[in-house]
Amino acid sequence: MPIIQVHLIEGRTVEQKRRLVAELTDAVVKSLGVTPDTVRIILEDMAKHDYAVAGKLVIDQEKIP
Repeated sequence: MPIIQVHLIEGRTVEQKRRLVAELTDAVVKSLGVTPDTVRIILEDMAKHDYAVAGKLVIDQEKIP
């Protein structure tokens, strides 16, 4: 049973998450030859003050790459 864990900075819509999990599931099915019902995906939203890039909190940056 493949388990995928995805960390996202907060702000994605439910529709974006729906597309993401559908496409991730398709990729795992194609690459590993498993059935969709065996694929598990955990989405974790992170607050901008809980993630940093290059020593700076994302909330303190204008944009992150």
